[in-house]
Amino acid sequence: MSHHIDENAKDVLLFEAIHPVGKQAFEEVSLNVDLLDHSLVGDELNAKIKHNQVVGVRSKTKITSEVLSANPHLTAIGCFCIGTNQVALEKANELGIPVFNAPYSNTRSVAELVISEMISLSRQIAHKSGLAHQGVWEKTAAGSNEVRGKVLGIVGYGHIGSQVSILAESLGLKVVFYDTIKKLPLGNASSSATLDKLLEKSDFVTLHVPETMETKDMMGKKQFGKMKRGAHLLNLSRGTVVVIDDLVEALKSGQLAGAAVDVFPVEPKSNKDQFDSPLQGVNNVILTPHIGGSTQEAQEAIGHEVSESLIKYIQRGATTGAVNFPQLEIPPLRTGARLLNVHENKPGVLGDINTLISNAGINISAQFLSTDSKIGYLVVDFEDVTKAKELAIEVAKKDVSIKTRVILGHA
Repeated sequence: MSHHIDENAKDVLLFEAIHPVGKQAFEEVSLNVDLLDHSLVGDELNAKIKHNQVVGVRSKTKITSEVLSANPHLTAIGCFCIGTNQVALEKANELGIPVFNAPYSNTRSVAELVISEMISLSRQIAHKSGLAHQGVWEKTAAGSNEVRGKVLGIVGYGHIGSQVSILAESLGLKVVFYDTIKKLPLGNASSSATLDKLLEKSDFVTLHVPETMETKDMMGKKQFGKMKRGAHLLNLSRGTVVVIDDLVEALKSGQLAGAAVDVFPVEPKSNKDQFDSPLQGVNNVILTPHIGGSTQEAQEAIGHEVSESLIKYIQRGATTGAVNFPQLEIPPLRTGARLLNVHENKPGVLGDINTLISNAGINISAQFLSTDSKIGYLVVDFEDVTKAKELAIEVAKKDVSIKTRVILGHA
């Protein structure tokens, strides 16, 4: 348990060329920022993190349980992307470290790429473009079709899936979707009772699911066999969702007419590393380097959203939007001091802390508490800064305390 009292979180480390607006936002509130254009692993990662309180990552930097155990001092983690599977969320929760992400900011960028790739597959654009680059003039309508009137099956009807649904309908496609959670259909879209039924009727299948034990290898030989012969598959979700060797087999046999893949089970750690995939060289396959959300508009929006969440947590203790932490939306602190305490969620903790406050003779100006199954998050405002700091030391010493911070007001 932590007996350390942290009065600020001045040092921020950002990996993987996060958009400059993120760095700028931190610097505008007088935080020190180190911005790297790549990811790190192992000892190099730990050596870099140990000097910082706040870490920002995209998809390649893995903040594992081992990394977190070696760096329990971390105040917060920001995932500058939609997913948070690159962070060991439960371990971060146990250590009192909230994790923030940007669940909506790149929705439009991914959806637009899905639509463009769907049309490109239907017209064999990648194949014919490649031939033209080699000097081959293959002018033919064979194997090329309009997407209008075709059936698009969307697996996962969340923010991205539903946005794809709207765009696809405007092109004249019939949309069906499958989701494990009951969702309200948008426009004329209809839900499918099972994944198999969606696969059987779709000309295009696009995947928009998170990386979980349930979605791992969810699209393999059996599922490809259930799809229409000549259908197309698009995966811009997570690389573990599709069994790549089975997809190659389905494409080479003609069961599938084409595929667009943006995510892979193993991806290079940087642009300098070699990329290899069994899909390379397969006809009518579009391969992109995990760029679904890689537009200037999306990355700028993500930079704003995640940095804002992290700054609100650093400066006031607000945890709204954290994916692994009790939620508290807290107003800015104008005067005095604010005690922030993460503790094990056990009966009597709040009473014990309030007893400490009472014995210290300190007046409480505001108090907030939120809990989940494992931890509690307590925020208490005081006018007396000196007594608040002394109290924080006593609170941090309690066996159930995990992490304690003090924020000073700036009237």
